[in-house]
Amino acid sequence: MSPQPEQDSPHWHRTGIPRNEFTSEERCLLLTLAHEAIVSKLEGREISLHPPSANLAVPRGVFTTIYLGGALHGCVGFVLPVGSLYRNVAETARAAAFEDTRFPPITRSEADDLTVSLSILSPLLPIVPEKIEIGRHGLFISQSGHGGLLLPQVPAEHGWDRVTFLEQTCRKAGLAVDAWKSGASIEAFTAEVFGDQH
Repeated sequence: MSPQPEQDSPHWHRTGIPRNEFTSEERCLLLTLAHEAIVSKLEGREISLHPPSANLAVPRGVFTTIYLGGALHGCVGFVLPVGSLYRNVAETARAAAFEDTRFPPITRSEADDLTVSLSILSPLLPIVPEKIEIGRHGLFISQSGHGGLLLPQVPAEHGWDRVTFLEQTCRKAGLAVDAWKSGASIEAFTAEVFGDQH
């Protein structure tokens, strides 16, 4: 059995495994919204961002990742819950499609070929390095006004150990790779991750 997190959170089972908070219908609504947000932006029309259920109206951090032809083509998110989950999914989907400077903006012909993955974040909780679990925790490391975040799936995909995960999150924050040993704030979260089924 996995150890308990250091602080109680409603987003954890007693087993230490994050539960699925969203029904298959809610997941479908959010994924459809992400696609519609991108297409409507390209077509210059408005869509409703009024949450269709109470659960989707709760403020939550979220990252939207888009893929084109199976390759990463954008990832943008909110670490902190600055608005309703429903609105945040729409805004991060548009930002991933048009504002991630690593990639050219999505065109109308490409929009129909996109696949979307959503990572809905639990609240951030302080954590000590020894308690970080690869594949379970995402990290947010901050110091002196700089902050960087890596999602839980990133170290697992790259085969990183705990120290490498900490160093890479520091690098993402624009900090020295050993800043996690010298006073930087280390916070962890879990993420419910789901995407288009093809």
